[in-house]
Amino acid sequence: MKVGIIGATGYTGQELVRLLQQHPEIELAYLGSSSHSGAAYEEMFPQFSGIGAGQLQNEQVPDLDVLFCALPHGLTAGRTAEWLNRGIKVIDLGADFRLKDAAVYEAWYKTEHPAQELLPEAVYGLPELYRDRLVGKTLVANPGCYPTATILALAPLLGKGLLQKDGLIIDAKSGVSGAGRSATLGNHFSEVNENFKAYGVASHRHTPEIEQQLSEAAGAELFVNFTPHLVPMIRGILATIYAEVTPGVTEEDLKACWHERYESEEFVHVLPEGTWPQTKFATGSNHVFLQLKVDPRTGRAILVSALDNVVKGASGQAIQNMNLVCGLPESMGLKMRGLWP
Repeated sequence: MKVGIIGATGYTGQELVRLLQQHPEIELAYLGSSSHSGAAYEEMFPQFSGIGAGQLQNEQVPDLDVLFCALPHGLTAGRTAEWLNRGIKVIDLGADFRLKDAAVYEAWYKTEHPAQELLPEAVYGLPELYRDRLVGKTLVANPGCYPTATILALAPLLGKGLLQKDGLIIDAKSGVSGAGRSATLGNHFSEVNENFKAYGVASHRHTPEIEQQLSEAAGAELFVNFTPHLVPMIRGILATIYAEVTPGVTEEDLKACWHERYESEEFVHVLPEGTWPQTKFATGSNHVFLQLKVDPRTGRAILVSALDNVVKGASGQAIQNMNLVCGLPESMGLKMRGLWP
């Protein structure tokens, strides 16, 4: 298949190149960049020397089978209809198609949605939960990194009524790569190193995405307190989630639900008793690690989820989605395990 990446110079774009150049069923036929058109990709990124990536092209997308869009919000949706009409499958790693309600998008992103008519066509691309919806589709909304870590932990438990819908608290930490490659004051080494801070408190744009998917799982509208934090590391997300257990539900019930839901999943792992997720388990891989505990004093469940924000939280999951929509084995090109140390 001929595959292209628009936004190929950002972190998620580079990660797509790293993963796709090992994929046995694709040809990287187009690498697009509005700011670096004409530059030799391998000169800009010497880690890819020898793969034959060629030059970066402008954003005039040629005929392709699949296009990955690794662009900031608002820059993909307005052009998507034209690509779909040409028979190109579109996997959007940005936020343009994640929210089903254009009014919610406009409230959180402070801009009018460029293609409201396409929202019903977009499928939320979290394969472990929505695999059947993805097969054969042409427009995929790749989930955010924080939502992936959160929804995989909570959705099965809420769907079975094992957790109460009120009072959900998500305390999540991310490496600096989650902020993207563009230089900003808050990303400078001297601002980040030996520092640890909350940001987007009660205002982060992943909040409505999390609430939308958890509400669907729970069968009722719910709200969460979501607070992200920036930690001085490059990759990784660790989400610690607090939830009230439904009366009569035990820790064993929660774990049994996870095991039942994920026992056949290649990329989601419920860890043995006493082993808690670490971001390093997932570094460089498409794998997610889960653990939980019920505090007997408070009756509150503590769920912990870890993943690599650039792989399962972005580019790896996008390839997982591509495999599904194109009828390929879901894990093709994603067999790598985490890097340690």
